[in-house]
Amino acid sequence: MFLSAVDVVVIVACIIAVIVVVVVASSFRVVSQASAYVVERLGTYYKTWGTGIHFLTPIFCRVAKKVSLKEQVMDFDPQPVITKDNVTMQIDTVVFFTITDPKAYCYGVENPIVAIEKLTATTLRNIIGEIDLDSTLTSRDLINSKMRSILDEATDPWGIKVNRVELKNILPPKDIRDAMEKQMRAERERRESILRAEGEKRSAILQAEGIKESAILQAEAKRQTLIEEAEGIKQAAVLKAKGEAEAILELNQATAKGLELLKSAGADQSVLTLKAYDALAELAKGNATKIIVPSNIQGLAGLATSLVEVVKDDAKKEAKK
Repeated sequence: MFLSAVDVVVIVACIIAVIVVVVVASSFRVVSQASAYVVERLGTYYKTWGTGIHFLTPIFCRVAKKVSLKEQVMDFDPQPVITKDNVTMQIDTVVFFTITDPKAYCYGVENPIVAIEKLTATTLRNIIGEIDLDSTLTSRDLINSKMRSILDEATDPWGIKVNRVELKNILPPKDIRDAMEKQMRAERERRESILRAEGEKRSAILQAEGIKESAILQAEAKRQTLIEEAEGIKQAAVLKAKGEAEAILELNQATAKGLELLKSAGADQSVLTLKAYDALAELAKGNATKIIVPSNIQGLAGLATSLVEVVKDDAKKEAKK
């Protein structure tokens, strides 16, 4: 069965329409966030597309390069460098950079990453060649700052901004590393001995302070004990004196009461004299080594003799009866 001319035309038209639809649909491009497309028209730079949807003219235009605008990190291999005092060491660097101009990045240099690596190596050699080994090991921040400034200025025509440069590792020769290790070991031992001596000193101080505090507490306790003993002796003496005073007071009161009773009983001079004699006798029984005898003691003796004679006469009378 043969197709008519009309059918052939229809089929060809459909095929062309499909091709056109496919080409047009594929000409729409979506640029994602933090990306940029460099577009060329007939082999010449046309424009840079930012984030969003764009239409690419078929046949005449093409996307020459897709560029990431994120910060990128390049870790370069160790590079041999020579210090001012002729020490060869290996240093590897890390460079953080951002593409700020996609057009310059695409057309400024053939291979930007390789260019940055070579530029980093030569800059590092120049900086390290001006300082000695000790400064290289202790001045990382200064070296990083100098390298960042030089690289940022050199890569600006390439549309690249260098944000940071870090020296990752610095490896001196083996003999120098061994010497440095011995020096660090000696320094650690010195610090350890200092710390140990300080600890022993502190311990001795604390021990002395403890002994001092203990002696103070013991002295305070002894003083308090003596104070309490003295207070006890004082209280005992006071109580004894108070008891003696009360005894004397009671004796005086009893004597006064006895005299009052004698007086109320109408006792004559003879009875009072006998009472005085009895008191003298009781006084003689005491522990006193000296006795003061009243001036009228002879009268007392005479009175006593008279009383004896009276008793004898009464006895004779009783015998006669």
